[in-house]
Amino acid sequence: MPLLRRSKGRAEGWLARVETLLEAERAQLPLWVPVALGAGICAWFALPTPQSWIAWVMAWLGIALAIGVIARGGRLAQVLAAASVLLAAGCLLVWAKAMLVGAPPLAHAAVVDLTAQVRSVDPLAARSLIRLDLSPVDRPDLPERVRVNAKPEEVPTGLVAGDRIAVRARLMPPAPQALPGGYDYAERAYFDGIGASGRALGSVQLVAASGGGPGLRERLAAHIATRLSGGEKAIAITLATGDQNGISEADAEAMRRSGLAHLLSISGLHVSALISGVIFLVYRLLALSQRLALHWPIILIAACAGAAAGIGYTLLTGAQVPTVRSCIAALLVIGGLALGREAISLRLIATGALFVMLFWPDAVVGPSFQMSFAAVTAIVALYEYPPARALFEPREESRLRRFARHGAVLLVTGLTVEIVLAPIALAHFHRAGLLGAGANMIAIPLTSFVVMPAEALALLLDVVGLGAPAWWVVGSALRLLLGVAHLVAAQPYATMAVPVGGDGAFVLTMAGFLWMMLWHGRVRWLGAPLAVIGLALTLTAPEADLLVTADGRHVALHMPGGGMALLRDRAGDYVRDALAEAAAYEGEFAALAETDGADCSPDLCEVILPVPATEPVHLLVTRSSLRLPWEDMVAACARADLAIADRLLPRGCTPRWIKLDRPVLSRMGGVLIMLKDRRVIGGRDPRDRHPWLVRASSPRF
Repeated sequence: MPLLRRSKGRAEGWLARVETLLEAERAQLPLWVPVALGAGICAWFALPTPQSWIAWVMAWLGIALAIGVIARGGRLAQVLAAASVLLAAGCLLVWAKAMLVGAPPLAHAAVVDLTAQVRSVDPLAARSLIRLDLSPVDRPDLPERVRVNAKPEEVPTGLVAGDRIAVRARLMPPAPQALPGGYDYAERAYFDGIGASGRALGSVQLVAASGGGPGLRERLAAHIATRLSGGEKAIAITLATGDQNGISEADAEAMRRSGLAHLLSISGLHVSALISGVIFLVYRLLALSQRLALHWPIILIAACAGAAAGIGYTLLTGAQVPTVRSCIAALLVIGGLALGREAISLRLIATGALFVMLFWPDAVVGPSFQMSFAAVTAIVALYEYPPARALFEPREESRLRRFARHGAVLLVTGLTVEIVLAPIALAHFHRAGLLGAGANMIAIPLTSFVVMPAEALALLLDVVGLGAPAWWVVGSALRLLLGVAHLVAAQPYATMAVPVGGDGAFVLTMAGFLWMMLWHGRVRWLGAPLAVIGLALTLTAPEADLLVTADGRHVALHMPGGGMALLRDRAGDYVRDALAEAAAYEGEFAALAETDGADCSPDLCEVILPVPATEPVHLLVTRSSLRLPWEDMVAACARADLAIADRLLPRGCTPRWIKLDRPVLSRMGGVLIMLKDRRVIGGRDPRDRHPWLVRASSPRF
């Protein structure tokens, strides 16, 4: 009994301390609303089956009900009950959207002749293709929206949205992830309403013209193309219209490696720069009139003009989710100014995140949502931290000291953002920039204060034919921007690459960062160990010895002497890039058939793979689509520890360790194999029943 009383006393003391902490941090509690709702959304993507989604919802609602029945009041009970309801609501929210607006994928690949209405025409300059977004006409057997790539010479000149065409095309279900940690186009296409994608087989025929000309975006892009040339032309078009398709692969890669790729996505930086510029210009013009300055709320009028400009820019650039998200945040800032409230705060960011989750819950698992909100949250949290605020606040000082302090502010802010964004970049792209903070110190001011104002002025002056000087400024500034990108990207330590790791390290890291950013008191530092452990696990993730794509056609393996070998040496650039990214490999792939220890015929490869401190592994892998004699295949399997095939292997094929044929690999979303531990890591749960997945049949031997 004394022991029981002491335990009860300790528990009551602990609860009292938690209640005191929550009371002191009560102003921060609403910031966790989008976090809990987002966690519920992520759970729907992570859990494999409808039964598990139902179990998740019922479990959290049951916890909320139990807390309501058992708890005797207090802020802790309220927080736990609210969090439980939000965790259940997030799962239900994205599940409801998937049922209501998702586009079921095409059941299987097919060659079809179709008549379709053109939704959009997008040139893909880097790939020398034109992407047609189509709505098939009178084809109930096809999805309502498909994408078809065609060569430029196969597409009628002047084709615009609204035209009706006829085309023969090979359509396929949108491709799921090919490797663990890879990009899942099928998931994105499902929520975007795209049910199939493919390639035109022959010329695209114009059946009926809509009578309309190019849209505003197309006309604006064409106009800019007449004023600039080279890489700066493509980036100027991107900043004005949001169309990135004209950027060359070399420039795009340089922007990515230098940490400047965010400048190519129309988001907070661009929308804020435009709105701020409009507000400043309108306010200054109105202030020229004494009557208006004294009797009219000119700051409110200027803010309304800026809001209108932001909405128009969002619509012009295609109203993509990142742009809409940034516009909403900017409108909230303007609303705060109009109401006399603090314009930028963590509550404002939480409100914007909550708004996006309610209308686009599927965006939560994408890198765009995560990076944009993580970056702005890190900046605001940094500026609210008292020591940082003391550095950032204006003061009486010499120009030299002010310039140095502003440079320090930019550097500290850039480093903070880089640290917070690194785990997101590593989780989605397996690569993060190391020199981005320095590059952004030049690129962000250059883009915000030179490029965008000068481009807007040039377009305005072109109305009266006087835009040439402004276009010279735009071109010069963009050449400088590209020069910085290529210079930084060329440095040997511009980026850091890590192999694919588990989701647990990413969740742990981001939980630690959120804990540090959303609390105010000393309790915030409890998140630091979580973030450090998560980053350490990410950076020390073991390299896989073998990587196998979901279709079983492509196998990459680390060779004993260093380097990597590829089963099919004629694999395209996309496959090579995906394998190199997943393996954090930056060299050239050798041909497996030409490496030591490999015995390859046109149909099969048998490879002896040495494994430290254990027996070598005998690998058998198919490398052609020809039908093989059953007896020979069974005998080869008996000699192998591991058999990999891009087809259904016969039942008699029984390798000593594991058999990975096309059906198994397709269900697992590709695999990573650690030979020493005899461990196989799949890209997804084989039980996965998310609605964008298609179960494909496989050929037999």
